[in-house]
Formats: sequence, structure tokens, C-alpha cells
Amino acid sequence: MGIDFHSKEVGTSYASREADVSWRQQIKNIIDIRDKTIIDIGCGGGIYTKAFAELGASHVIGVDFSREQLANAAQTCESFKNISFQYGSATQTGLSGTYDIVFEKAVIHHTNDITSFFQEAYSLLESGGTFIVQDRTPEDCLLPGTETHVRGYFFEVFPALGEKEKNRRHSSNVVLEKLHAAGFSNVQTLQLWETRKQYIDKKALLDDLRKRTGRSILYELSDEQLDQLITKIDQQLAANKTILEKDRWTIWVATK
Repeated sequence: MGIDFHSKEVGTSYASREADVSWRQQIKNIIDIRDKTIIDIGCGGGIYTKAFAELGASHVIGVDFSREQLANAAQTCESFKNISFQYGSATQTGLSGTYDIVFEKAVIHHTNDITSFFQEAYSLLESGGTFIVQDRTPEDCLLPGTETHVRGYFFEVFPALGEKEKNRRHSSNVVLEKLHAAGFSNVQTLQLWETRKQYIDKKALLDDLRKRTGRSILYELSDEQLDQLITKIDQQLAANKTILEKDRWTIWVATK
């Protein structure tokens, strides 16, 4: 059925988490955020917009093409004076001027034309500015399921879903090629096992899966298929145990 990023329900589900300490530490290892101006393109519910502000950015602008997502993000970040939001897309942010950092997480897999995404980011950075792209490669997506990498079970149960996931992701080599073509230099490639969420037990995880909370790929499944997936995961995980769910990401860091 596919996900509708403009629905109120989906917008709320993407604003309900916090950026984990694993992500915050990786960002701090990459660059000192303090006093930087940052654009968070594809900000969704504002999870990482808020995190950048908490890390000391002077100003963060969250950009998204969904007004519902932006409304939820504004509510999540309403206490921060150093955050604002802009309606726009990855190719047409509607912003002018130049900034220290442009960040895109889980954005590039939504298009085959990542060149336009990267060109827009390049135009928004000041000379020497940093572009941070975080997404999953096909290799990241198709790692086997474990008690910490629950996502792997999605594709074990539904191989066709795994094929769809693989086909919409860009290889690291393609991303590197497009970054250089857009004019970026000093490109680094990093990997991060980012903690997605900690659940008090298996039931809490299964309830979250049933709601498809913050998981666009699960909107490809019917309710019956989702029940089948939940049954599989229920069989794989211990009942009375805290679950620390993690996903592997690739991060590309480039300089203008």
C-alpha cells in the first residue's frame, strides 16, 4: 500500500523518537557542531533537527516536503529558539544564503536522481562547509535478523520486500561518484550501528511493529502480512528481556 508521509498519523510516528547517543557521538566525531548553522533536509518529525540544536548549533533549519511532518516537528521543537522550519524539497529547499553544514538522513533512497539532491546541498554550503549524508546501502539493509537487528527478519520473511528495499537503495560507489560529480571533495565513508530504540520487553517491540511506527517499509505489507512478520519475530526473541534495536547505516561526509 505504500506510506503516505503527508498523513497526520505517519507524521506523529516519525516525531516520537529521540536521536540516540550512538548517533550523537558519531556526529561529534565527524565535526564540532557548536555555533554552526545547519540545514536538516528531509527533517521529518524533527528528531535530528532537535539533536543538532542540543549539540550546540547556533541555528538549525529543518526542511521537509510534508506539512504534516513539519507541524509535528514544530511541536516537538517548540522550546528551542535556535530552530526554524521551511517547507521545501531536497532539490528545491527554498532557502538562500550559505550554511556550515547540510545534513540528509534517509533521503537519497527516495529518488534515482541523487545528483539534483547533491547539487542543491552544494549550493547551500559555504566554501569549506560540510555535507553529511546518512542512508542505508543494499548491504546495510540485507544483513540477517538478530535480537538487535530486528529489521533483518522483515526480508527473511518476505524476500520480495528485501528485493524492493535493495533496489531503492544506492550503493556506496554510486553515492561517492555523484558526490564528486557535484563538486564535493575529501569524501569519507563511515558505518554506524545506530540504536533505533530500546524496548522494555518483546511485547513493547511487537506493539510498535503492529503500529508500523516510524517504519516506512512496513507500509508495503498488508495487515495479514504484518501479522505473519510479527509471529516470526515473536518466535525469534526472548519474552522477558530488554531489546536494544539497532540498524546499520552508512554515512558519507564531504567538503565543499
